[in-house]
Amino acid sequence: MNPNKTRTLLLGSAVAAAMLFGGVIGATVLAKSTLTPANAAPLAAASPTPKSNEATAHEAGETAAQEAAENNGTARHGGGGQPNETAAHETAETAAQEAAENARIKASPGA
Repeated sequence: MNPNKTRTLLLGSAVAAAMLFGGVIGATVLAKSTLTPANAAPLAAASPTPKSNEATAHEAGETAAQEAAENNGTARHGGGGQPNETAAHETAETAAQEAAENARIKASPGA
């Protein structure tokens, strides 16, 4: 028998044995798991509901659509994708990266 075929056969057998062993171990761990559908329901109920900022100053500056989005959890807050302009960041940045950041700032509608 060709040594390469023997090596391939041995490697394939080892991989198959490892997969079988992993499947048995995985099934054993899952079988002993205490998480069942009956006790998993409280975990789902414990997930927090989104809360909007109800401060008077905040509410005065938002539309009804924004408030509705906050209340139903679909509001997307966050930065407008502004670049990091700290000195430490700028020293590690190439001229091409800085030019790309500046182009994004000029192209963004909020700039």
